[in-house]
Parts: sequence; structure tokens; C-alpha cells
Amino acid sequence: MRRRTAIIIGTCLVAELALASMPASAGSRIRAREVVGGLNQPVAFTFGPGKKIWYVEKSTGQVRIHDLDTDADRLFVTVPGVNGDGERGMLGIALHPNYPDKPLVYVYATRSANGGLRNQILRYRDDHGSGVHRKVLLSTVAGGSPYHNGGRIAFGPDGMLYAVVGDAHDSSNAQDTSDEDRGKIIRIEPDGGVPRDNPFGDRVWAFGIRNSFGFAFDPQTDELWETENGPECNDEINRIRGGENYGWGPNETCNGSSPGNTNQDGPSPVLPELFYENTIGITGIAFCEGCHLGHRSDGAAFTGSVNNGEVTRIFFNDQRTAITAHAVVDDPGGSTLSFEVGPGGWIYFSDFDGINELVRV
Repeated sequence: MRRRTAIIIGTCLVAELALASMPASAGSRIRAREVVGGLNQPVAFTFGPGKKIWYVEKSTGQVRIHDLDTDADRLFVTVPGVNGDGERGMLGIALHPNYPDKPLVYVYATRSANGGLRNQILRYRDDHGSGVHRKVLLSTVAGGSPYHNGGRIAFGPDGMLYAVVGDAHDSSNAQDTSDEDRGKIIRIEPDGGVPRDNPFGDRVWAFGIRNSFGFAFDPQTDELWETENGPECNDEINRIRGGENYGWGPNETCNGSSPGNTNQDGPSPVLPELFYENTIGITGIAFCEGCHLGHRSDGAAFTGSVNNGEVTRIFFNDQRTAITAHAVVDDPGGSTLSFEVGPGGWIYFSDFDGINELVRV
């Protein structure tokens, strides 16, 4: 029987609580059902009108569209120069909130450009099913190692595009406020401009970020929640607020008391709402609002893990701050990666071979 311990820290708690996660057989009867298989590393996806899944292939640079009704699968565009080594590659995708009236498609990719490797946010126009008129909205230097590139992008309830950019495998970047991009969560307008109400007058929404593969907005509060990988300790779930520092920086260590040991740099570091002292490789996150997984799941969130493939359900208190967690699917068949809410509120996630739906049995 696989078990793990999650350490929960709430914003109003002064003590640390330990929670042994329940195995899936003892919890809610939830399982993963594959809806699209045989794909080539679909590490990020989103949904468009007509039950269409837009997904990216990590290493090929392809953006593809899969019709859930007909099983038709076709190419939208191939992004040139994508480097898929390690954690690099095609890492994020989003559609404009007013798509298809505004037929704009956004992707995040690590690619060769301007004589070096860059992490970029690119925007394409959908011209009768093909991507045209590529525009670069963000371009920042990728690290010399193929790790800590971030890549999650999504539009918020405010209509702005949010993105998480990793620290490029250099923890000092996360606290360098003159570096707008690396080790940050950024917020830009759909055309790439800087919103006038951003806290620092530039793209930065929050800093002190290490390496994140997921974030989502709580539909009850519109607050942003982020999942973040630690080093050899302290995978985290953070409640992100504009202008705050989330503590990752050059003094990080797995010695000493968690989670302060990896959240001690810079001014007024904010501690995570939940952390796993023993890392799981936490990945995507999605919120349940009528997700057909039973009344206990309504208002909860679901997260994934690249290390053991577990799907974990996250419960919130009435104030939507302090949280607890337990695994509900402990063997979905592989690493669980990106999580999204699909048509009808159903929750989907990708693995390296396909896209799956969470269903109740």
C-alpha cells in the first residue's frame, strides 16, 4: 500500500499538521478514463468550442486539435526551433477568452531564437484552422541546463494572460527584481502589454518562484493557486497574490525546518499553504465546480504528480485558505501532468501518452 505524508500550513495556523493520505480504495470512487491515446508528450492542453482539445507536443513543436466527438485529429501549426531537452519544449497553450470571435492562440515554448535558447510566449492567429502571423509577446533567456523553464499559461478572470517562468536553474534569478521574467509569475495583456495595475510597473505579478508546472484560479474567489516543485524537499501549493514574494532564492537549503528553509529569501517571504516535505513532483491543478465527482469534490481542487502519478484531491476551509489533501487515484497509468476543466465541468489531465478524464465509478 502506497502512503505519503503531506504537511499542511494554513495562513491562520501557527502549528504544522501532518496528514497521512488515504489510498484511493479507501476514499472517493474516482478513476481515470483515457479519452485520447497514442499522443506524443501532450504536456499542456486546453479546450475550445465544440468539445475540441487543443494540445501541444513537447518536443516536436506541434500544436494540434482533437475533436472529442469525431476523434479527428489535425495539425494547427508547428512552432519552429523548439528544443525538447529535459524540461524544455512546448510547455503551455491558451486560447483568447473571446475565441473564436478573437481567433488568437497563445503558446509557451523553449526554442532557438536570436542566436540562443529562449523561453517565449508566442501568439498565432487562427486562419481557417491554421496558425499564422506569429508574434512574440515574451522572450527571455533559457538556462544553460535544460531545467526550470516553467511554461504554464492561462487567462485569468480579469482577462489578462498569466504565465509562470522558472528560475532558469539559478535561484538568485527568483529574487532579482531587475529580471522581469525568470523565477516569476508574470501578468500581461492579450497583446503583450503591461497592465496598468501590475504591482511593480512591469510584467511581474509575483516573485520568489522556483519551478512550477501548474496554476489555476479558484472559481469561488478568483484567487490564483500555484503548484511548485521544490529541490529535494518542499513541493508546494501557494496562494498567489500580486506583489508578494514567495521566498525562493540563493539561500535555499533542505537543512533546517521546513518550509522556511526553502522560503527564506527576500522581503517578507510568504509561506506555502501546503507543502510536501518529501517531494512528489507536483504538476497541474484544476478546480471542481460541478465536476461530476460527488458532493465531496465540489469546491475542491485536483493536482497531479510526475513522480508517482497520483491524483490528489485538495480540500479548502470556508475561508478558502487552509487546506488538506489525500490521494484519490493512486495508479492512473503514468505521470499526471497538465490539469484542465473541460466541457460540462469535467476534469481532465494529460500524461506523456494521452489525455484522461476523471470519472466516478
